[in-house]
Amino acid sequence: MATKGLLAELATAYTGASGVPLAFEAVGGVDAARRVSAGEPFDVVVLASDAIDKLAAAGKVDASRKVDVVRSGVAVAVAAGAAQVDISTGEAVRRAVLDAARIAYSTGPSGVALIALFERWGIADAIRERLVQAAPGVPVGSLVARGEASLGFQQLSELIGVEGIELLGPLPPEIQITTVFSAAPVANASRPDAVDGLLAYLASPATGDAKRRHGMEPA
Repeated sequence: MATKGLLAELATAYTGASGVPLAFEAVGGVDAARRVSAGEPFDVVVLASDAIDKLAAAGKVDASRKVDVVRSGVAVAVAAGAAQVDISTGEAVRRAVLDAARIAYSTGPSGVALIALFERWGIADAIRERLVQAAPGVPVGSLVARGEASLGFQQLSELIGVEGIELLGPLPPEIQITTVFSAAPVANASRPDAVDGLLAYLASPATGDAKRRHGMEPA
């Protein structure tokens, strides 16, 4: 879901430039991996790099043609109009988490890494009852906007443009959680020539500005 908006924009641009019809279906990463594993007829899959590697190990995608597409970091949000929270340092974020009434996080790789960070800080048990995990495909920002959480953590690209929240900014560098999203051909893709052209485009410098607009960096 972190790449949903970006891939929709790139699909339109690629089809316009190449004449090749292209449509991305955006679903949660767990669901996407499950559907590819089950043999649904997709040509390309875009997922966190480690998830692509697992599909490759199972023979579901062609690892030799995998390309890294973007690097995506985690940001923090509060409800619109809420008091500002200091997230300028790792220690400031730790204090903000301890002070928050409810903390929302995602089901994706960034959510797993965030929980690991709380464990390293030694606060996981203290905040466990205040953690709210967004359901697959549900933006963390929507929970914050509805008042179901006072502090939200998710990929920056998924928080941009969500109504009813205020984006505090990315996590500070010392605790930033970065996910590399990659693309690979699904085994037995129906149009291998078209797939290779798409993969080259997704990794090309021509897509850099779009990636930055969506809160990510070229990989």
